[in-house]
Amino acid sequence: MSNVEREPVSRHGTRGPEAAEPALRRVEILTPRDVPLGGPRSMSVRRTLPQRARSFVGAWCFVDHYGPDDVALRGGMDLPPHPHTGLQTVTWLFDGEVEHRDSLGSHAFVRPGEINLMTGGRGICHSEVSTARTTVLHGVQLWVALPDEHREAERDFQRYVPSPIRKDGAEIKVFLGSLLDAVSPVRTFTPLLGAELILEAGASLALSVDATFEHGLLVDEGDIELDGTALSPAQLGFLPPGNGSLTMRNTSSARARVILLGGPPFEEEIVMWWNFIARSGEEIVQARKDWEEGSRFGEVQGYDGARLPAPELPTTPLKPRGRVR
Repeated sequence: MSNVEREPVSRHGTRGPEAAEPALRRVEILTPRDVPLGGPRSMSVRRTLPQRARSFVGAWCFVDHYGPDDVALRGGMDLPPHPHTGLQTVTWLFDGEVEHRDSLGSHAFVRPGEINLMTGGRGICHSEVSTARTTVLHGVQLWVALPDEHREAERDFQRYVPSPIRKDGAEIKVFLGSLLDAVSPVRTFTPLLGAELILEAGASLALSVDATFEHGLLVDEGDIELDGTALSPAQLGFLPPGNGSLTMRNTSSARARVILLGGPPFEEEIVMWWNFIARSGEEIVQARKDWEEGSRFGEVQGYDGARLPAPELPTTPLKPRGRVR
């Protein structure tokens, strides 16, 4: 997925009032902002990361949540070939189907319940198009910042279908890292946790988690309490390191679905602009130049249309940012 915001952090950052005094609360609540992906009938996403005051959950640096969208009304997803550097992208669907093509030569149909992870490293480009048989599109698009020593990693594309496990009225699919007895084989460059959890009405689930991790719980549907703090759909609850367990409870009368993210604090500063992650503004300028000149990122074969042009650079200098401001 492409990031259409030219200045995603400097101008935005809508944390709810619940997060204004994090020292007084164990759970920090991040509220999303709506970001249209372009065009009068295009889909919009709800973006909870990055924000002005918080840039990461572990190495997770970008969280887009979209749908459920009626494709007949909204037009679905049609993202032309666009570039990425310095990151890994994670696509996880709840409903619908997306055709993925990339400059590595990968051609895959992304379906609910399977992770598709693409490594950009020095540079990759890909297209994403919802298929003709998709009537409703619903899911999340997540980015992971690569640590400095692996920013030049080779292009890669991995797929995995996790088997669901059950515990205390919840169905859990671990697509990255490990939780309970489930371990994902998908390779990452920092320790990470990524899982989908579906809780039955009224279910309460206590989980042992890595106390060195930051954790974020994104609510897709239902009303959830995370360690006693109420979260509404589209909100993300953040827990700092030092928590060896967390408890979530579905307070709604129907099922609830959440995405649990985690990882050790990412201590490096990054510059993130458009679809690039770098360490300096100069690197961003060069990546944009390389994309516009058709070098470095390769080509996507099989997409019917032109590739996505890069937006204009902002007039203010691009500055590195860290975990919090």
